Amino acid sequence: MKNRAGFFIAVLLAALGIFAAHAETEGKTYDLVVIGGTPAGIACAVRAARAGLQVLLVNRHGHLGGILSSGLGVWDSQYEGKRAPIYDEVRAALFDDYRRTYGADSPQYHDALPGPTGHSNGRFEPRVVERVLTGLVEREPRLTVWRDQVPLAVEREGTLLVAVTLGAIDGTHPVRATGAMFVDATYEGDLAALARVPYRVGREARGEYHEPHAGVIFMRPAGAPLDSEAGRLSSLHGRLKLRNFPGFQTIMPESTGAADETVQACNYRTILTTDAANRLPISKPQNYDPYFLKSLEIFSGVESIPNAKFGWNRPQLIGEQTAYVEGDWMTRRRIEDEHWEATEGLLYFLQNDPSVPEKIRQAWQEYGLARDEFADHDHRPYEIYIREARRITGRSVFTEHDATLAPGCRRAPLHGDSVAMTEWYLDCHTCTTARVKGGLDEGKMMLSQETFPAQLPYSCLLPQGVDNLLVPVCLSATHVAWGTVRLEPVLMELGEAAGVAAALAKQERCAPALLPSDKLVRRLCELRFMISFFNDVDVSSNDPCVPAVEYFGTKGFFADYDARIGEALKESTARVWAEGLAKLGRGTLDPNQLASAVAAAETSGGRELTEAEFAGLLPPHAGAAPGGSNAAISRGAALQLMYSRLP
Repeated sequence: MKNRAGFFIAVLLAALGIFAAHAETEGKTYDLVVIGGTPAGIACAVRAARAGLQVLLVNRHGHLGGILSSGLGVWDSQYEGKRAPIYDEVRAALFDDYRRTYGADSPQYHDALPGPTGHSNGRFEPRVVERVLTGLVEREPRLTVWRDQVPLAVEREGTLLVAVTLGAIDGTHPVRATGAMFVDATYEGDLAALARVPYRVGREARGEYHEPHAGVIFMRPAGAPLDSEAGRLSSLHGRLKLRNFPGFQTIMPESTGAADETVQACNYRTILTTDAANRLPISKPQNYDPYFLKSLEIFSGVESIPNAKFGWNRPQLIGEQTAYVEGDWMTRRRIEDEHWEATEGLLYFLQNDPSVPEKIRQAWQEYGLARDEFADHDHRPYEIYIREARRITGRSVFTEHDATLAPGCRRAPLHGDSVAMTEWYLDCHTCTTARVKGGLDEGKMMLSQETFPAQLPYSCLLPQGVDNLLVPVCLSATHVAWGTVRLEPVLMELGEAAGVAAALAKQERCAPALLPSDKLVRRLCELRFMISFFNDVDVSSNDPCVPAVEYFGTKGFFADYDARIGEALKESTARVWAEGLAKLGRGTLDPNQLASAVAAAETSGGRELTEAEFAGLLPPHAGAAPGGSNAAISRGAALQLMYSRLP
């Protein structure tokens, strides 16, 4: 009865919200309509609003924040530094919230800070991150939020979207929103699908992009490096200022590399607590089936978050995740319910089933659902963790090769239109129920030593055929490559970059797809985005050469992850840089060819150049006449000089 009453109240509130939207939208066109109140959608909407755009942000239920406010509990990030302004702002606000609320010496504040090892770049409760993200949105006067609505249809004229029809998940109470530009920031890619842009669901074959880990695959743990090449990768990876996850996995001979339509598993990120005053008991579900529950990954652990709470990243039901992606909302609700029933059932099983060793049963009996989380949703997270859904086919495709070392370099391939960086390893959860002896679940891989920080191109956010739609979440990537993209810090940076692109497109009076990418890249550099990873650069610092380092980092002026801006510039490198600047001006620059040339030049060294000598090497078209002092010029100063001479 309680659930039924709550359902009708939720429907009534949603209807009232939609009626209010009807009244508010009549005759109004937004500069930007963002579908999806995910962290990426929020970052996009806030950045665009701060740039002066009138923005509409639409969320499918009443709670902003996507999986962050639905139990994720951690920043899945190997890099602890600054990466993008709004991500940095939110992360700092979470730390400040715990410090102000509980004190600088409190266990809550200590537990919120990054741990010395593991996946945690900071931990947080869902209710706290929701409060922070909601406050971020509410402080923007140009930003309007509509809740409890999903896209139902779009109006498209040629290569442009002109309007989207929104409504309740059952299709009732439709309301029309018109916009100059649109962003699909949903985890499912629903707006892109309605707009009829091409997309993929499932895994590419190994031969399609020549990705070693594509298609149907069985991996096994290998422990230490197996050969000299693996040892070289491990050594190079160990020099990066990232959280390191050691260990190798190797491909088993049973792997076929065949394409299929499966995506990786999803599950709830359940919040548990051991605090007796906040703990709710686990009840036996109506359809409790211990025989089925024994087939699941039953002894997965929990990770602590502040206030005696724990995040539980299981169980995963294999087989329904692909049906969720293409299903309507009634199908998706059924699949979500099945996952939640399995979650409650497995908790009850671990606490009560005689087949579970008594010591383990007693340990699990300390846990219950947290009373103060998701209180208006029967303490069930608002969203299930959709790790992979549709992936658009964009104007370029990010592949496994883009996240591994480029030939002849000690860094991943360069992209001149990079708008974000990713440093998480190529990471995929189980895809099917197939098993082989000695192997991991089929589809599961964690390539922690083979993956290197990568650049994400703007063209991957641009769907084919639609010029005023940006897709920063379900972007253009292969299944394997998606494993390094799908983390919230990366998606937030991509979302904010999309907001910057929308603002520039309005300024330039063009659709986002027609925006010169170099103008966008330079704007992101000036805003101190990390669009190219470096070990030794803090993008939030006041050092005036940082924008130049980030910009030229996308153009091939570095062959590794160390900028060394304080070192003197050597002649061999200076000549390659000068030629690279000349090619950049002529529009003939290949960033990866330049990076290979830089790698060769830096092995030969040479004498240090003065500022005047370096200025004399720069092409005449680049701006001012040669000049400068006879003092040695640093690499940072040389980059800054080249940056100042760009058209």
